[in-house]
Amino acid sequence: MHQTPDPFEVSQTPTPESSPNATAAVENLQIKRRWILGLGAVGGLVAGGLLSWFKHEPSTPSTQNLQRLWGSSYQHPNGDDVDWNQFKGRHLIINFWATWCGPCVEEMPLIDRFYKENKANGWQVVGLAIDQPSRVKAFLSQTPVSYPVVLAGLGGTELSQALGNESGALPFTIILDANEHVLFKKIGKLKVEELTSLV
Repeated sequence: MHQTPDPFEVSQTPTPESSPNATAAVENLQIKRRWILGLGAVGGLVAGGLLSWFKHEPSTPSTQNLQRLWGSSYQHPNGDDVDWNQFKGRHLIINFWATWCGPCVEEMPLIDRFYKENKANGWQVVGLAIDQPSRVKAFLSQTPVSYPVVLAGLGGTELSQALGNESGALPFTIILDANEHVLFKKIGKLKVEELTSLV
């Protein structure tokens, strides 16, 4: 008597996936997939890093915005008005900082040492404190620096942004030559080689 095959019966014949060659092919495919995913992840990180760099890279200020610096009205911690003419016609490091900013405080000895070593060669430094005057005065009494410090207050953030620091992050440093051309600008803590390469 002839019996018709049950359509729901599981076949016992070997499938292509169960053969050694098929298994190796599947493993190779999985390895390639992992490589592709890995490369994609690395590419994403690189692209993200570049996007972050372009987003936070300070722009070059216009001549008009540089004039905002020379026209600003600030005082030194001792109460004297700032005479911006003393900084003109010389290489000038402008450093925006605050007492509550860890990287700012960490880079101050480096900036101070650079100033002491190079002021005889026409270099000038000015630190613009975006902070409360009382905090700045208390800080400088404990940690003095030899370069001039200016009390810019919270309004100094707008000046920082006008000079190319759109994000208003600290520390921010911009360096001008004697003709007021931008030689260097950076958001973040300075490194020794970044300053020495300018001399």
